[in-house]
Amino acid sequence: MRKRRSVGLRTDRDTWVRIERRMVDKIPVQGWNGTECAARLEGVAQPVWHGSVVWRETDEPVMWRADETGLLPGRPVGTAVLSEDPQLSDEWWEALNASLNALATQETRRVATPDTVTLTQDLVTESIRDVFADDLDTTVERWVPAHADLNWANVSAPAFSIFDWEDWGKAPLGLDSASLWVSSLAVPALADRVRRERRSDVQSRDGKLMTLFVCSKILGPDAHPEDPRQEPARRMAEQVIKELRAG
Repeated sequence: MRKRRSVGLRTDRDTWVRIERRMVDKIPVQGWNGTECAARLEGVAQPVWHGSVVWRETDEPVMWRADETGLLPGRPVGTAVLSEDPQLSDEWWEALNASLNALATQETRRVATPDTVTLTQDLVTESIRDVFADDLDTTVERWVPAHADLNWANVSAPAFSIFDWEDWGKAPLGLDSASLWVSSLAVPALADRVRRERRSDVQSRDGKLMTLFVCSKILGPDAHPEDPRQEPARRMAEQVIKELRAG
């Protein structure tokens, strides 16, 4: 059964409504009001949140939620994983950096739930050790607020904005940067640009762990054998493991 189903549409008053359906057991203790809670974030480019309504089905363990936001200032850059360079401007990259840097300074009790799974130290350890070295120290040192689903389908251009905030919360430093990088691996120049722009994240110890974490998703037993990102991900994982062991 799918973890989440959603649909979005433009309203006749020039706003956007996103309707989501979730099984009750996939709604965390913190709730599933990520878009609403993200509205209080300062310095982060995102659509303005206007309001929401939530209801429960009477004959199924299912909840529905509709959030109304402002329209995006541009179009989504592409699908979650890109195969062509989107040719983004320097101003776009500056806006990305400003928003991600601002996001990491916020305060929240929320915990990131990528794919509706709560992100914990145990999950990080299991994900990395199941695919890579089982003796690697995977202890995360710093947890900061993160979007937790940062890919090319959730950012707009030419004007930068981040949307789809349902999974945001505290996560290891560097998760967002690593996630955007792994979504770029089919376009080497773009992947290099992400790492260059977000070098303070990806070069940190936690950022290296997050690089292994996102690589584990495309190199694990459920990975698609023809995924063009596999080989560059494998090379990067080998390099990162050497760096972590070297201290």
